[in-house]
This record gives sequence, structure tokens and C-alpha cells, in this order.
Amino acid sequence: MNSYGVWVITLALLYTLALIIAGNVAKRKAGRGEQYFIGGRTFKWWTVAFCITGLFSGSTYISIVELSYLTGISAIWYGVAETLQVLLIALLLIKSFREKLIVTITGLIGDQFGRRAKALSGAITAFAFPMWSVATAIAFASAFHVFTGVSLSLSVAFTALLLFVYLQSGGMWAVAFTQTMNTIVFALMFIIGAAAFFIKPGISGLQQLAVEQPGMFDWDGAGLQVILVWFATFLVNVILAQAAFQMALSCRTPEEGQKGLIVAEVMSIPFILFGILFGLSAAAVVPDASLGLIALPRYLMGVLPAPLVGMFFLGIWACALGWGAPCQFSGATSLGKDVGSAIFPDASPEKLVTYTKWSLLLLTGLMIVFGFLRTEQSAWWNVLAWTMRNSATFAPVVAALFWPLVTKRAVLGSLFGGFTAGLLWYHLSNWHPSDFFLNIHPVWVGMSVNILTMVVATVVFSYGTWKISAASPVKSSAVLGAVAVLLAVNAVFHETLHAAGVIGLTLFLNVLALFIGSIMFIKPKPAAGTVKKEAVF
Repeated sequence: MNSYGVWVITLALLYTLALIIAGNVAKRKAGRGEQYFIGGRTFKWWTVAFCITGLFSGSTYISIVELSYLTGISAIWYGVAETLQVLLIALLLIKSFREKLIVTITGLIGDQFGRRAKALSGAITAFAFPMWSVATAIAFASAFHVFTGVSLSLSVAFTALLLFVYLQSGGMWAVAFTQTMNTIVFALMFIIGAAAFFIKPGISGLQQLAVEQPGMFDWDGAGLQVILVWFATFLVNVILAQAAFQMALSCRTPEEGQKGLIVAEVMSIPFILFGILFGLSAAAVVPDASLGLIALPRYLMGVLPAPLVGMFFLGIWACALGWGAPCQFSGATSLGKDVGSAIFPDASPEKLVTYTKWSLLLLTGLMIVFGFLRTEQSAWWNVLAWTMRNSATFAPVVAALFWPLVTKRAVLGSLFGGFTAGLLWYHLSNWHPSDFFLNIHPVWVGMSVNILTMVVATVVFSYGTWKISAASPVKSSAVLGAVAVLLAVNAVFHETLHAAGVIGLTLFLNVLALFIGSIMFIKPKPAAGTVKKEAVF
């Protein structure tokens, strides 16, 4: 181990120790029951801003560093897509969700469709979160590996154990404190990284990179289909971002939660810009690395002294914590609180907290197992997690909010059908992170089956309880026009869309338009004896 490794380990351990102590202090505030899960709904707007910044901006920064090293400035669209997601959550959902006192998405499904739906959706969601945690933890593990020689798998295991020790103490209060401290460490990382850039390669170095690799400065360098998938994935995730909801809904009022999300939007800008700058700098100085997360520590070792490199990678460690801690905690909440209450409906709030702490231990073990299985493929874990969670829960969440006609049987079929179809398609793709069967991403297959199963089951098994209800001419024309246009586009440009890798996305948009039309036009019949009131003018 060299001096760089000593500094990285020392600073990470000291920072970790401080957070663990703080977590035990937070335990006094955690209280009982809902206090543990949502911080007593007492967070102020700046706490929400720090929480969301640590969750999304930290993970986005890591992704952008990697993407910009490989594809250049087009990585900015990943950050733009993530920013748009947070903005839509702030403008469209946070007030209504806060007023309904929602804790988790799986809890929302269970409240509407019963204990079996809660148990199934909670288990699927819970087991997806350690996969996302592993994907981000690999970023710090890569630097740890370069500096110390410790294997990537053991580095991920160290991260997982840290998260468990920390989170089991203070719950949501511990998460909030972590994200606040991480924000300070992020600022130090940006300052140190900017200094490294001006030392080497500087502006002239980037100009030289532009001459040697002009494609690195193309706005579509990552490929149109990849950029479209980024936007589509984040837009779909607006209604499923459980970890973000759980933190934002811990606010005192809906207005404070909304303000915190919007402030987090502004705070995300440096993460996007510096992520691109550092990725390009590593590409200019260390062009022969296979991964940006391996090139970055090699680049900084040649530019900065060991203490500053240690401080910089303390920021990367903070990014891993900022994403991993909320993911593990939210997953444990789904498993302990939602699945636990579904299996044991008479369990007390204190008992559900105990279940959640045990769930943290289980998810920690899963995270370590995942890390040993495929440590080098963070993209693989991301694809699998998206496929599992989104393929199962998208349609049930929409139905819980907007379609009262849907039955418990339809939701259970939708959960199981979408989940199974997504994993089956991934299996047909030989579990590859980017080369998919028929060039169609498994998440679009899973989500399409998820929606179609719900619509068909609702229409068939609820026959006689629903009617076709006319909508306004504008809405009717918009939905029918969208379906017609999307079908025409898929038919006429099928080969082009397939070659570009977006045929799955466009087919999913067809299914989504059908889903929206079903919600608008298929309505429950009035109950027997109900007299429809006529408007009085």
C-alpha cells in the first residue's frame, strides 16, 4: 500500500467513525414507529435539499465521471434527465403524496390493493435496492482498489457493513445527517478537483483532446438511443422514486418539501459540470484505462499530493454513502415495515422498526453477495434493479393513484407478470448489461406486460362493473391521436427504430398510451340505487 492508500483509508475511516457516532446520537431523535421511518415529518426545506442532493446528485456525478471519460460531453444529458426527474417530482407529486402521508410506494400499493399486493411489491422493491447500492459503491471500491490493492469485492463488503452499522441506529434521522455532512465533503472534492484540472491538463489539455478525439465534444457522442433511454428511464421513475419520496415526505409541510426539491435542482448543477470536467481531464491524461473510475485515481495520483487525493476520494466515498444509505434504508423499510405489516397485520409500530433493522442486516448480506458475484459490472446491477422494480410496480402505482376500477386480482397479476417478463427477457439476453435480445431493453418488455396484464385483467374479470365514459373532445382526440401516431411510427420506421435500439421504448409508449386511454374512458358503474345529480345552471 502506498501513501495515497494510507490517506484514503485513514480519512474514510475517520469520517465513517464520525457518522456512526452521529447515528447513535440520531437514535435519540428516531423515537418510535413512524419517527424512525420519516423523521417525525419535521425536516425543514434545507434538510430535504441536502438529502435529495446526496441521493441523486452524488450518484449522478459518479455516472457522469464514468460516462464523460468514455463518451465526452454528451454525458451532460444524463444529468439533465436526472434534474428533470426531480423537477417533475417537486411540481407534480410531492404535495399530494405529503397530504396522503405516504411513507413508501409499496405501502401505497398495499393500502389500496391489500396485504398480498403489499407483500409482493415490498419484497421485489426491497431486493432491488441492494443492487443499486452495489452499483454506486463500486465507484469508491475502484479507487480503493487502485490505491491499496484490496479487491473490489472486499471494498464493496466494507461499504455494506458500514451502511448497516450506521443506519440501524438512527433511521431517517441518520440518513438526513449523513446527507448534510456529505454536502460539505462534496464541496471540498470539487475545489480539490478544480485545482488538479488547472495543474494538469488545463484548458490547453482539453483543447488538445478536442483535436485528437473530436467525438468527445459531440453533444450526441453517447448515441441517440442511449440518451433517449436515459430520459425515458428517469421520466418513468418519477412516480416510482421511493427513496426520494421517503426523504422529501419527511418534511414539515408540503411546501417545504417542494422547496427543498427545487433547491436541490440548483445544487445539482456543480455535480454535472464538475463530473464532465474531471472525466475529460482523466481522458486527456490517462487515455488507456478501460474504465473512467479506474482512470480517475490514476490521473489524480500523478497531479496531487497524497493528502489532497485522500480528501478528493473522501468525496467519492460520500457519493457512495449518499446513494447507498437511502437505498438500503428505503429497501429495508419496504421489507420490514410493508412486508412485515402484510404478514403480521397486528404488529405494533415498535415491532415494525425491529423488523426493519433485521431487514437492514439481510439487505447488507445481499449487497455483499452481489458485490462478490459481479463487482466489475455496475451497469449490470443497475439494469437488473430497474427491470425488477419498474417491471413490477409501475402499473400498480398508477392504478392506486388514478384508476379505482382496478381489482386486487389484476394488481397481483400485474406485479407477477411484469416481474417475470422482465427477468425472462433479461435471461434471453444472456444477462448482458447492454446487448439485449432483439435489441430491446428488458425493462420496456417487463413494464409493457405489467400494464397489459392489468388492463386485460381489469376489463375481463370486472366485466359488468364498468362502462365506457366519454371524455372531453380534446382529451379523446389527444389520446386517440397519440395511439395512432405511435402505431404509424412503429410500422413505418420499424427497421430504423430497431437498428437505433429504441424500438422497445416506442412500443412501450404505445402501451402507455393505451393505459392512459383505459384510465380515461373505462370508469366504474354507479352503485345500485345511486342517482346521478344533474348540474344546475
